[in-house]
This record gives sequence, structure tokens and C-alpha cells, in this order.
Amino acid sequence: MLYKDTKDLVEKTKSALRISGDSVKVEDEAKLKTKIIDQLVYNLCLNEDQALKSSCAWVIWEASADLGIYSSSIQGLYEAKGQGKYSKVTVPAVNIRGLTYDVARALFKTAIQAKSLTLIFEIAKSEIEYTFQRPKEYMATCLAAAVKEGFRGPLFVQGDHFQLKAKNFFLKNAEEEVTSVKELIQEAIEGGFYNIDIDSSTLVDLRKETLDEQQLNNYDVCAKLTAFIRKIQPEGVMVSVGGEIGEVGKKNTTPEEFHAFMKGYKKQLDTYGKDLTGISKISIQTGTAHGGVVLPDGSIAKVSLDFDALGKVSQIARQDYGISGAVQHGASTLPDDAFHHFPETETAEVHLATGFQNSIYESKHFPADLREKIYTWLKENCAADRKEGMTDDQFIYKTRKKGFGQFKKELMDLPQDARDAISGELEEKFKFLFQKLNAGNTAALVNKYVHPTRIKKPIPDPLAQSL
Repeated sequence: MLYKDTKDLVEKTKSALRISGDSVKVEDEAKLKTKIIDQLVYNLCLNEDQALKSSCAWVIWEASADLGIYSSSIQGLYEAKGQGKYSKVTVPAVNIRGLTYDVARALFKTAIQAKSLTLIFEIAKSEIEYTFQRPKEYMATCLAAAVKEGFRGPLFVQGDHFQLKAKNFFLKNAEEEVTSVKELIQEAIEGGFYNIDIDSSTLVDLRKETLDEQQLNNYDVCAKLTAFIRKIQPEGVMVSVGGEIGEVGKKNTTPEEFHAFMKGYKKQLDTYGKDLTGISKISIQTGTAHGGVVLPDGSIAKVSLDFDALGKVSQIARQDYGISGAVQHGASTLPDDAFHHFPETETAEVHLATGFQNSIYESKHFPADLREKIYTWLKENCAADRKEGMTDDQFIYKTRKKGFGQFKKELMDLPQDARDAISGELEEKFKFLFQKLNAGNTAALVNKYVHPTRIKKPIPDPLAQSL
């Protein structure tokens, strides 16, 4: 049900929420969880009235904080890992491209059962565009899912692969490309993302003679964007920043490259301020590709993952630079027997996306007619993405991520029993990952090192005028 206006929003939520000039008080959590929070999410995602969307996001932000759910930075936990205060725990970071509310609910159910707080919700720069989920919406949807499932505590939401396009940087205007990423960072932080992964690894030039020259643009831009984040982060919040030295799908990372990046990065960061806090982790390339390598029949090729590189870089990261360790991208399509290696090699974080997307599309509970409608749209509208020699199966596999935004309403309008069944299937996968990554029973660990700050946001004018 779509709200007519902000007055309608206030009227439809008053049985559970008391909205005042600067805050929201949850007066009946049970009523909020039964239906009202669902309606807020539906309007947040689908109402075309931008004032209403912003009002829904603000109400969810304030209501969740009133319940003790706070968007937080994982910085304190990663600093502790960098200092050797805990080990053998790898944090799963999950990109949700579609059915976001339902998938987030499944993740929270799993986390609550596992007594875990080591969980990151994330969305990449590219995903923001093709899934039609701006940071404020994505943040509020995750918070709403936490409310729905009765989650409490710090909630980590991350901007993933906030990436610079090499073509724009080198062939057009470097400063404009940096500015475009700064603008996205600002939007994300204002939306409540207190974890940002900078990806300037696209600027590495392996044609240069020395490692420092190869990494120069990478560490220079990463330092510049880190300093920008420190300038705009909210008072009381130290945003966790990630760097990247090996572009996913390209050449595997070496310890020598990591040293070259870190030495250059620290030197450049000092030029912006001697006491600035730097990155808390480093993403490296170890043999994976986003979404996996797709074979002609649409299946995923087996990969040989360089766990030795993960272990070595993670060890260097802690011992030499005091940061948490290496981050593995493109992990969701790896075989099940690979995941226990991540905590064993002290990998700080793994990023997971496509495997869960596959589970949604391939679920027996996903309507066949909608699936066919999406695939037909992809063939008609994404033909430019078809590379020479691609089979239909390869094309669909590579492009179906773009169906989530275009068919957002149809997905959110699926019958509740179908969405619940799909979510239930995902829960089983999440349980497996929490177990293999040693991400369960971490609530006490997180609470020891992460101390959330409640950030107040001003009420949107249209909503204030409706009170």
C-alpha cells in the first residue's frame, strides 16, 4: 500500500510510533513489526514521491535507534584484529541486489540464531545504479529488516567497490573522476554508511618499471579519499575505510605489491594530516572473478584460490601495519570446501553476492513467468553486454543482475509465501557460511570493541509540516 502523502504516513503509523519534531518513539513494537514496518519499506522503495521516500527513511532510522539498533563502523573490531586481540574469525560481507528486505531479514534471523554481530551488509557503486537502490534507501531497508526480526546492536553497512573508472581518470579528467567518487562517498555517509571500501586498484599500471610506480595512482587516490572521509565523517564515528591493490579478475597480488602500496599510502596520507587514521583492511586478488568464470553452459568453472597469498598478506597487514588483514572478493560462487580456509588464513572479510543472486533466480519458488519476462527484457535491452562467442546461458548469467532494478516492483509484489520460501532457502546458505567462517558467537567480541554512536538526523521538512 502506497501512502498518499506525509500526513497519510503519520496517520498510518501512529498506532505504533509517536513522531515528534526531532525523533521517533516506538510505543508498540509488536504492532510496528506486524505490518507497519513492511508498509514503510514498501513506500521507501516504491513510492515515487521523493518527500515520502525521505520521510520513510528518516522514520525508520529514528525508530530503529529508539530500539537500540545503530548503524556503526566496524573500525574498533578491525583495530583489535590488527593488534592480535582475536583470531580465526572472518566477517561475511553480503551484497544484496534484489528482494533486499527479505534477504536482509534472512540474514538477521541467521545472525540472531548464531549469536553473531560479525556481519556486513554492503552494496557496490555499480549495484547502486542497476538495482535502483540509493544509499539512503539501502540503509533504511537493512534497518527495517533488523526491526522486523528483533535484532539489537551495531549494524554494519558498507559501500563496496567505490571505484574509479580508469578510462575516465586517464583519458578524460582525473580530478572529475575523483570528485564523482567523493560525491558518492558523501551521499553514502549522509545515508548512514559508516564503512567505505575505496577501489582505486583500477588505476594500477603494471606497465611501469617499479612497484611504487605501478601503485602510485592507486595509493595517491586512496589517501586522498581517506582524508576526505575523515573530513566529513560524523562526530563520534571513525568510518572504517578499506583499500584495494589487486583488481578482481586480474593479476594475483604479491606481498611486495602490498608493501609498495602501504608505504606510499601512509606517506601520502601524512600530507593531509599526521594523525589521520588510515585503512583498516586491504582487498587483494587471489584468483577469483566477480560472479565466477562462466562456462558456455552457464555453469561456473572451478578456480584455484591462492590461500597462501591471503595468509601472507594478512600476516604482513597485522604485523607491519596494524590493520586487520586481507579481504577476499568474489567468494559466493566458490565450492563449499573452500570457506573454512578463510578463518584459518586470518582473512579479515569475504565479499559474497552472486551466489545468493543465483539462488533467488533459480529457486523453485521464483515464478517462472517472471523469470522469463526478466530474461526477455535482458535480451532486448542489454544486448551491448553480449560479448562475441557468448552463449545464451553465459549472457543471461552475466546480465541477470540488471533485472533486479528494472523489475523491483514485481519482485516486491511477489506473494509473501513465495518470498518467505526463497528467504528460507537462503537462510540455509547463510547458516553454512556463519559456521565455516567462524562468524557465530561473536556478539560479546563485537560489543567489547565496537561502541556505537547514535547519530541524529534532521526531520525532513515535508514530514515536519505534517505533524
